[in-house]
Formats: sequence, C-alpha cells, structure tokens
Amino acid sequence: MLVLLVLLYCFCLDSGSATDTITSFQPIKDPNHIISNGSAFKLGFFSPVNSTDRYLGIWFNKKSVLPAQWVANRDKPLKDSSGVLTISEDGNLVLLNGRKEILWSSNVTNSVANSSAQLSDSGNLVLRENTTRTKLWESFQNPSDTLLQTMKFSTNVRTGEKVQFTSWKSHSDPSIGSFSCGIQPQSLPQIFIWREGSPHWRSGPWNTRIFIGTPETDTVFHDGFSLLVDQDGTYSFSCSYVTDTLFHYVLTTEGDIVERYWDNEKEDWGIVWNAVQSECDVYGTCGEFGSCNPQSLPICSCLPGFEPKNTEEWSSGNWTSGCVRRTPLQCDRVNSTGGGAGKMDGFLKLKMMKVPDLTDSSPAHEDYCRQQCLQNCSCIAYAYDIGTGCMSWTRSLIDTQKFSSGGVDLYIRVAYSELGELFCTAGPVVRYTGRRDKNSTNHRDHRNSFYFNLHIHIVE
Repeated sequence: MLVLLVLLYCFCLDSGSATDTITSFQPIKDPNHIISNGSAFKLGFFSPVNSTDRYLGIWFNKKSVLPAQWVANRDKPLKDSSGVLTISEDGNLVLLNGRKEILWSSNVTNSVANSSAQLSDSGNLVLRENTTRTKLWESFQNPSDTLLQTMKFSTNVRTGEKVQFTSWKSHSDPSIGSFSCGIQPQSLPQIFIWREGSPHWRSGPWNTRIFIGTPETDTVFHDGFSLLVDQDGTYSFSCSYVTDTLFHYVLTTEGDIVERYWDNEKEDWGIVWNAVQSECDVYGTCGEFGSCNPQSLPICSCLPGFEPKNTEEWSSGNWTSGCVRRTPLQCDRVNSTGGGAGKMDGFLKLKMMKVPDLTDSSPAHEDYCRQQCLQNCSCIAYAYDIGTGCMSWTRSLIDTQKFSSGGVDLYIRVAYSELGELFCTAGPVVRYTGRRDKNSTNHRDHRNSFYFNLHIHIVE
C-alpha cells in the first residue's frame, strides 16, 4: 500500500498538476509545470518562437499561444531541458541547470530555510516563510514585460526605488530589450515609456481617473485604474477591473503598450487599445514648440506665434529642431530694452490638446490660473483640468498633440501683435478684452464678437 501511494505521488509530480506549490521536496523539472489553484496560470519551462533555449516562466493557462507574462532567467537561458526550480538551503527560490549551477535566484538576503513558493490565481509567484506566512519575495515586484490585474508598478521619490517593466529584446529572446515603462512622478504623475533611457512615449498627467494624454482610454475597460501615493513617497499604479474579463498590458519589443482581453466566444486574445497609434504619439516628434496632428499633412506645425527654427529641415520633413517664437513677448521686450510696457501679452486657446511635458501644477481655479500665468513673465502657457487643477509651463513646450476628441484646452502666451494678426487671418473669433485697474489684478472680461474657428483671450 505504501509503495502504491509513493508511485501515485511521483506520478502527480510528473504530471505537474497536483499542486500549486514548490518546496525543497517538491521541485519542478523541465518539462513539468504547476498550475494555480483556480487554473488561471501555469508555471513551467518554455522555448520562445524560433528558439531552442529554455526559460522558466509564468503564462496564462489558455489554449491561445502567447509569450510568457513573466520570465525568471531572462539573460541566462538553459541550453537543454535539464532545468530544475527548487528551494535552496537558505530558503531562496533557485533555478538550476544540469550541473547544479544557479542560473536565477529570488536573491532574498534575509531568507529562511523553512520556506515555500506558491503560484496564485492572479499570476503572482510568492515565496513565504512557512510558519508565519511572511512574504519574502514575489514575482509581481520583479516584473518582466507584462502588467497583470492587481499588479503594481511604482516609483519612490525619496529613495529612487522603482518597479518597472522592460521589453523583450526580440520575439525569440526574452532578455531585457531597449524599452522600459514606469511612473514619472514629477509635479503631476505620468506613465512613460523610455527607449534606452530617453522618453519615447508618455501618457499625459493623471487626473484622478485617467491620464489626460490618452483620451481613448476613458472607457468602461479602464474604470479600475488607480494611482496612489503613500506617506513614504511611493507612487504606485495598478488596474483591477470589476468584470471577470481577463486583461493584461504588454510592453512590446517595438516600444508600444498593448492591452489585450480574453474573448470567450473566440477563445482567443483581442486587442482593446495600444499606446503608440501614430507617429504623433512618439515623444517630441515635432520638436520644441511644435504641435502634432495625425489627421493633417504634414503632421507637424508650429504652435501659433512660432515659426520653424530650421526652415530647410522643416520643409524636408525633419521636425525635431522644433520652432522658435516669432515676436518677443512684452516681458522679454521690457527686460531687454528697458522700455515701456506697451501692449500686454495675451493667450490663444487651442482646443482638445495633449498638454506639453514638464508642467508645473497648483490647486488654483481656472480664472486665477490665467491671472497667475499672466503675472509671471516666465509662464508661457497654462491649462486647466478639474482633476489636475492648474497646469502651467515655464520651459519649452514639448510633445504637444492635437486630438480629434478629448484632451484639454491649452492656452499659449503670445505677443499682442500676434493676436491681432491671428484675428485678421483666422476669421471671426471670440475675443476677450479686459479693463485693468493699475492697482488691481482683477480682470472683467466682455465678449464682443462670435465663435468661428479659434478662441482668443486678449488681456490689455
């Protein structure tokens, strides 16, 4: 009877389906695997497409073929099927090759001998101390290229500690590629994709519900977005949907974020959304003080009041040098010549915009936001969103885009003469004039025309 039980136990281990847990007495050997308790995820060994190298990974337990959502030995592939995942003497999870060499480890310095690892139905592999159940390590804090539901990525502004995603090098090589994705918490938090450390794409600021630079994400699929900051200075982003539909986000080898969902009828993965939908979504395509519109040809134009910095490059379709201001602002003229104030600058309203990067923020209401910017000679633009509050810019305006829907209204500071020229060339507009008491900062605005194409604010 005892022999029969032992044989049954060994058979279950070989089948890879008897348990969701790994111990020093229950390792898994290639090609075996374990499955989470609810059968949502599988942990085992795999070879990428067009490769014979072997890797330890976690993937959805579905018929559809997708790359693994998490890979342990990304930079140290097994060259044969001798791999074993077990618990070492010091309590760490370790991946061994046929020569008992460690190719990967959970690398917990204060680990204990009495530990085990369990694969949860969320796709998280968790290493715990068996007696107290204290969490020692988890795969969710050491991600590869995929964000799963309830998973978080984060940045601590005090310590600099980050949890980020990194792309595969290629479809057949899961080693760390050129792209990384994480939170940029400066002023208003945003999600960035970096290419070799340089900005490649950004989400726009978080407004407590969505990122305002990705208006197409304002759907039921994104009601579970959450971005929180704790008392230790850690900004963390996660998604947890109220529906039972499976979702995940992948940072691709090409530097895009793709959101997939499981289609029960088709029994396959469908794509809901992706980040880089046109050249305009690539960071800084039109350079400083340029604006990108994927519906226009050419896609780049200078912001009103600006002109190409290098006309020859601009004409050839190379817009990276950006634009420069055509007419100095009133503040600049006073500072450079010491002359009189002259006509005050005004603001041109651009509708449905992705706001530029490098914003400063304050809780000011919309009217005071405009006054605050006008009174600051360094302020060259402002915008207001009920979720973000007052946004203003004192540095170059970079990565601005015109949307066909969504976005926010962006007010660009231009010289008074530019406003007059725009009024003459753009047709009837809404003009605002204000009588200003020399001893007061209040403005009383009065409409004196009607709407056609642009909205212009003139304060004089």
